[in-house]
Amino acid sequence: MGHTLTIRLTPELALWLEDYAKRTGVSQGQIVRDQLERAKAGADDREFLRLAGTVDGPKDLSERKGFSQP
Repeated sequence: MGHTLTIRLTPELALWLEDYAKRTGVSQGQIVRDQLERAKAGADDREFLRLAGTVDGPKDLSERKGFSQP
C-alpha cells in the first residue's frame, strides 16, 4: 500500500464498521478499500450525468403553470 487516508466517521458508522469487521473477520481497512473499488467500478453507471446542465430552454419551465401537472 502506498497511500494513507485519514477520515472521520460518525460514531454510528464507526460502530457499524467495527462490528462488521469483527463479524466477517475482514479488517476495517479492507472493507473500506473494497467499497472504494466497488464505487470505482460503478462510476460508469452514472455516465449520463455528463449531460447535466446542457439542455437549453427556459430555466423556470418546471415552475410554470401547466407544466407541473401530469
